[in-house]
Amino acid sequence: MPQPESENLSVKLFKNHKQALETSGLVPYLPSSLEQLEQSGRTWYRELRRPQWIWQGVDAIELESILARIANSQKHRSRDEWLDTVSGYHSGNWAYEWIHAGMEHQKTASELDGDEAAEAYFKASLYFSVAGYPHIKGDNLAIQSQVLASQAYDMAAKQTSHRVEKILVPYQGRKITCYLHLPNTEKPLPVVIVSGGMDSLQTDMWRLYRDFLAPNNMAMLTLDMPSIGHSSHWPLSEDSSCLHQAVLNYLPNIPWVDRFHAAVMGFRFGGNVALRLSFLEPNRLKACVALGAPVHQILTNSTRLKTMPKMYLDVLASRLAKQVVDINSLTSQMQAWSLKNQGFLSGGRKTSVSVLAIGLKDDPVSPKSDNKLAALFSKYGKGVELNSKTLHSGYEEALKQMIEWIKEEMKQ
Repeated sequence: MPQPESENLSVKLFKNHKQALETSGLVPYLPSSLEQLEQSGRTWYRELRRPQWIWQGVDAIELESILARIANSQKHRSRDEWLDTVSGYHSGNWAYEWIHAGMEHQKTASELDGDEAAEAYFKASLYFSVAGYPHIKGDNLAIQSQVLASQAYDMAAKQTSHRVEKILVPYQGRKITCYLHLPNTEKPLPVVIVSGGMDSLQTDMWRLYRDFLAPNNMAMLTLDMPSIGHSSHWPLSEDSSCLHQAVLNYLPNIPWVDRFHAAVMGFRFGGNVALRLSFLEPNRLKACVALGAPVHQILTNSTRLKTMPKMYLDVLASRLAKQVVDINSLTSQMQAWSLKNQGFLSGGRKTSVSVLAIGLKDDPVSPKSDNKLAALFSKYGKGVELNSKTLHSGYEEALKQMIEWIKEEMKQ
């Protein structure tokens, strides 16, 4: 019996990666910087985002089963103290276990039709995305995982009753790859441009569209952050919203959306980008919502940045295309991403875009002061602090507020 096309692709992609370099050791540090990294007490290199992944569509029981297989592996680890550092593409390796589970959902999808098949393909795409997390540059397994995630998403797009179009936006001699999600095409729809953080893919956003935007008859246009996924050609720079600005300016060329009713939504660093864009393009946006965005404080506090888990520092270094990391230089450089230091959240100028900035109580990345600051410099701004125990368990509450905010502003 011939193998399904997806299995053939998997074999082809990963056959040369039995001894692939392990993710946690991909970003080199100066010896003096390694001494500054305080990682005692951690048992995982990756930040485990259980509530977020479950909210996005990962099965809770399956998630624990995957993590258990990784934790219980007896295979060689590059760092004995970190459970998710099994090296080589085989059982116990982070990418292997997630891809193996994703393939099962893809196989299920191939036996279904219509929306049932689409949902299984969307789930497979999410698992493949988690397989590549946190998507460090030079991580061959992560790069191949992204290929699988995109392919599964494209398969889902063909099966779903919603319309999903791949939009290619010209920029600097290349094309920015976006996905446009439409609940119907009867008339041009209000559109929300969405991005996640620096360690997630645009294909992770299906549930946001399906459960929140589509029921409110809004289109969703996603794109990857600079230096990751389809946007990996462009390194992250202080002009962090350059790709999003190009996409926003391209909206008049897309017949299915109402360019006069556009909003931007960002999670974590995508929120920083969304806020920045609301100051650069006030005449093109109705609303901006940012969830858990680093705006100023964490970006300008080198001492606090140095205490962040190594995974976060690796991601920052990777997005900035650092060859070797000098932690003092890296944390100092991040000050340039502060929206206050860039002049957007200082002085007397306010944006006419309605800004909603949401953070979690005691969140070190997005403190109350940051969200109040972002709201202060919008003529119609609001800063909200959630009391949820974790940011991701507060997703439902936060997203309901975010969608209501956008709905009200789209009426204007």
